[in-house]
Amino acid sequence: MNEQVSFTLRGRNPDVLTCIANLSNDEVFTPPEFASRMLDTLAEAWAASHNGANLWADKTVKFLDPCTKSGVFLREITSRLNKGLADEMPSLDRRVNHILTKQVFGIGITNLTSLLARRSVYCSKHANGQHSIAKSFTSDAGNIWFERTEHTWVNSKYTFCGTSQAALDRGEALETHAYAFIHTDNIKTRMTELFGGNMQFDVIIGNPPYQLNDGGHGTSAAPIYQLFVEKALELDPHYAVFVTPSRWMAGGKGLDSYRAKMLADKHLRSIVDFPKLYEGFPGVKIRGGISYFLWDRQHNGPCTVQTLWDGQPTGPAMARHLDSYDVLVRRNEAVPILEKIRAAGEATLSGRVSSRKPFGLATNFHGKSSASRLTEPVKLFANQHSSWIARQDIPANEAWVDKWKVLMTRVQGTSAAVETKFLSKPIIAEPGTACTETYLVAGIFDSEAVARRYASYLRTRFVRFLVSLRKPTQDAARGVYGFVPDLPLDQEWTDAKLYKRYSLTQDEIAFIESQVAEHDAELFDTSAADEGDDE
Repeated sequence: MNEQVSFTLRGRNPDVLTCIANLSNDEVFTPPEFASRMLDTLAEAWAASHNGANLWADKTVKFLDPCTKSGVFLREITSRLNKGLADEMPSLDRRVNHILTKQVFGIGITNLTSLLARRSVYCSKHANGQHSIAKSFTSDAGNIWFERTEHTWVNSKYTFCGTSQAALDRGEALETHAYAFIHTDNIKTRMTELFGGNMQFDVIIGNPPYQLNDGGHGTSAAPIYQLFVEKALELDPHYAVFVTPSRWMAGGKGLDSYRAKMLADKHLRSIVDFPKLYEGFPGVKIRGGISYFLWDRQHNGPCTVQTLWDGQPTGPAMARHLDSYDVLVRRNEAVPILEKIRAAGEATLSGRVSSRKPFGLATNFHGKSSASRLTEPVKLFANQHSSWIARQDIPANEAWVDKWKVLMTRVQGTSAAVETKFLSKPIIAEPGTACTETYLVAGIFDSEAVARRYASYLRTRFVRFLVSLRKPTQDAARGVYGFVPDLPLDQEWTDAKLYKRYSLTQDEIAFIESQVAEHDAELFDTSAADEGDDE
C-alpha cells in the first residue's frame, strides 16, 4: 500500500473537517474533537462491560453512522481500529481493507455529504476508485450508502417525517431531505436491503438532522432527530451514541412522547450536556444547547449525568433515575433543591397560568388605535404596543377583563450565549384590559395589592431558577412554571423567606444565585413595550 494510507489514518494539522462550513443549523457537521469525545465515552463503557477490553482491538465489531455528513465518526473509528488491530493484523493493507469492508458502515443524508464522507473515509469519492484505500469494493458507494429517496405522503403530509408536501415537494433539481434511515416501517429489513445479509450493528453513532419545515406559520419546523434515535434503537445495537439538541429534555415541538420514553429508558447509561450556547458546536446557534447520550442494551439502572460549561464539569457526575420528574433536570445541583420543594406537596403555578391565546387573540391581531368609537372599549396589550378592542369582540375569557391581571411575555430571552434572567418583568394589567397571545395571563386577582404581591413573587430569583429548569429555549409557555409552588399571597414573598421556607443550604442558595441574575430596581412593568428583558 502506498504512503497515502499512513497519511490518511494519522492525525494531521490542520484537519480539513474543522474547516468545512455547516450546510445549515439543521444539518450540522460534528467537530472532530467532539466526535472524539463521544468515542472516548463509548470506549470507556465498552471496557467497563467487557472486563477492561479495548473496543478498538476487536475486529468483529460493526459500526453504523445512519446520518453521516462529513464522515467524521467513521473516519475516527477507522483510525482507532487501525491502531488497535495492528498487533493482530500486522499487514496495513489487510488491516485497513478489513476495517473498511467489514466493520464501518454509513448512510449519507444527501448526495453531497455521501461524497464528502467517502472522501473522508476512503480517500476517494469512489470506494472502488484508483485512490481508494479500500481495495476490495466493487461499487462506487462501498459501505457508505446513498440513493435519492422520495417522500411518500397521505393527505398532503409526508408519512414518515410528518412535514408538509408543500414544504418539500420541490422537484428533481433539489434534495428531497427524505432520509432513508427513517423512511421505512421495518428498519431491519431496510438495513438488509441497503447492505445485504443479516446486518446486526454493535454500535450505532451519529449526529442526525435536527428539523424539517413542517409547513406551519413562518419558519415553523418540526424536530426529526428523535426519529433517527428511535429507528436506531429498533435495530437493538449493543450501544447507541447520539448527539442532538438538548431541548427534548424539557420541551420541543411534538417531543412529549419521545421525552417520556427516554426518561423511562433504564438502558440510558450516560448523558453529557453542553447547555451554553455555541459551546458544543462553535458558531452554530442551537437554542438550549446540545448533548450526547450513550445507550447500553445491557445497562439497567440510573443514568449518569454530567454538565460541561466552558469545557469543564460544573460538578461531579451524578447517577440518577431520569423519570423522577416529567422533564430532565439538567443540572445535578438542582436535584436536591427540587426534592425539598416537592416534599412540601404544594400545587404549582402550572394550574394558575393560562394557556396560549388567553383571550383567543393571535399575536398578529391588531386592535383599534383609539377607544373613542368603541362601545365598552377594552385596552389591549399586544406585541410592542397597546391598542383597543370592543369587549363583545373578545373571543375567550371575557370575564377576566374585569379582574386585575399579571401578564408575562410568552417569548422571553435574548440572543446572548448565557441566559440569566429567564423571565421578563411582570406586567400589572388593571381591570378593563385584555391581551393577545404575545402574553400569558400568569394570574387573575380581585385586588391590585394581591396582584402586586404575586408579581413580586414572580420576580424572585427562586421562582426564575425553577422556571429555568423547564425552559430550554426562549419559549416560556405555561409548562415552564411547573416546578414553581403556588403559595398563599397573604404576604410578600422574598428570596430570603423562600430559602428559609424550604430549608435551603448556603451551597444551594449560592447555586441558585449563580444561575439567576437580579432584575433591576423597577419592580413591575405597566406598559406593553417591555419584552425580552433577559440580559
